[in-house]
Parts: sequence; structure tokens; C-alpha cells
Amino acid sequence: MKHIIVPATSANMGSGFDSIGIAFQKYNHLWFVEMESGAEILVNRKHDLKIPVDKTNLIYKTMANFFKMVGKPMPGVRLIQEDYIPHTRGLGSSAACIVAGLMAANDLSGCHYSREKLAQIAAKIEGHPDNSNPAILGGMVVGALDDKEMRHVKIDIPEYLSFAIMVPDFPLETSKSRGILPYTVLRKDAIFNSSRAALLVASMITGNIDNLKMAMDDRLHQPYRMSLVPGMTDIFEAADKFGAKGSYLSGAGPTLVSVITDDMADEFAIKMNTYLSSIPNEWHLEILKPDLEGARIVEG
Repeated sequence: MKHIIVPATSANMGSGFDSIGIAFQKYNHLWFVEMESGAEILVNRKHDLKIPVDKTNLIYKTMANFFKMVGKPMPGVRLIQEDYIPHTRGLGSSAACIVAGLMAANDLSGCHYSREKLAQIAAKIEGHPDNSNPAILGGMVVGALDDKEMRHVKIDIPEYLSFAIMVPDFPLETSKSRGILPYTVLRKDAIFNSSRAALLVASMITGNIDNLKMAMDDRLHQPYRMSLVPGMTDIFEAADKFGAKGSYLSGAGPTLVSVITDDMADEFAIKMNTYLSSIPNEWHLEILKPDLEGARIVEG
């Protein structure tokens, strides 16, 4: 039985809507082995949403579609799924399942596609590469997708950065979060975001992290999703007061992320936890480092 681990991911990073994402050191696990026929799926951890244990399971469906794509019969499989990435919280849980399914199918089929090839397939399945790219490649990745291909660049970010992940006790369906967005935007808002996204990438590459507060500002999705995440503006203001370099809504939400430096992580966590305990809803704060390797098959 082989073991795959896939990191959590955080999409958009503010201004990089549907294009920029980062992987964190928080993981889903999948063990898989071929059987003669059928599908046996075991889910090791309970979640708010019931995970299917039949052929509608997202990992299994991804595997079946992969075998269909390469023109090979789908074998019987036994899958053990153990998720530590919270569901419907904007941390790439669906992308993690898709990536795990692709990697398992790639191994069982004998195709042995490269990470680059798998990244191309995953981006097409997802429809945007901001979660799937960092899940496969690790680190912070900028990607662009058209009808033919996906292009990407992995960015080396400063080693002294950590990320304060603030996960609330309420879910937010991606379809609802995307459905609230307008179909068209003003030219001034498009210019606003393109300049901030460029500043975000340049600042991470050069280490000019004092730019991040401006660079993570956004007018394409966060202002519209704010109504779906109670307390979002106040939490951003508190994070800024406690020394965060920048804050943003992770993916479709409702998780919020603040960028901090390693030397202030403990103090930030104490102050932020105190603040979060004083507002409605329950928030879980975790300080995470980026995962730089991406999804991989490990021994055991």
C-alpha cells in the first residue's frame, strides 16, 4: 500500500484572483492499493460534510477519469482517506482530493507523468490553477490558464515568513462564494487589481514585505464576499494592529490569512487568539509555514 500526502493551499492571496496560490504545511493523506475489482473506500476522520465512500468519492472519480483519459481500464482499488484540511473553508480541500486522485492513478496506470503534466491536468479539472498548482508543486505559484495550456512560475518567498491561518466554525460553499461575484468590473478596479497582483509577486521575490498590505488589497472578489464572512474587516484591522504584514481572504473563504514574520509569531498568536475569542463565532488560529515540496508519494 502506497501513501500520498497533499498540502493545504490558499488561493488568490488577495489580489491574485484565480491565479496565485500558496501551499502550507497541513496535509491530507491517501493510502491506495490495487485490488482485483471494485472499490473499497475508508474515511478515517469525521468532518462536517459526509465524505462519500462509494464511486462518487472525489478521489475515486478523479482516478476513474484519469484512466478513461489515458485509455486504460480502471482497476479495483482500496483507498484510505485521512483529511486534515478542513472542508468548505477555502484551504483547497477539493484540489487536494483531485491531486491525490491524479497521483494515485498516475502510479497505478504506469503512465508516470511528470509533475508538470499532472499540473496541467489538474488545472483543467479545477478550471483555475491557483489551488492545484501549489498543491502539486509546493510553495507560492503564479499561474495562467487558456484553452490550450497552463503556464506557471514558482516563486521563492522569504524564509522568515509564516502564515496565521484563521478558520471559523462555519462553512462557506464555493458555489455560493463565486455566485456573489459580478460578471463585469470597472476598468479602474481591473487596473487596481493588476497593479496589486504585480506588486505582490515582485515584493515576495525581492523580500520587500512592507508592500504586502497594499499588494494584498483587492477589488475583484473580497469586497463582495465580505458579507459572507462576518467580522472579516474587523479581523483584518486587528491583525494589522498586531503587526501583520498583510491579510487576505483564503480562496472562496471563509478562512482568513495574515502574513507575519517568524520572530513575531508567538506574540501575534497570543494577541490574535485573545481578540478572536471576543467576537462572534468560534475561530481556530494556527501558525503555518509554507510547504515547498508539494504532493508526494512517501514510504509507509
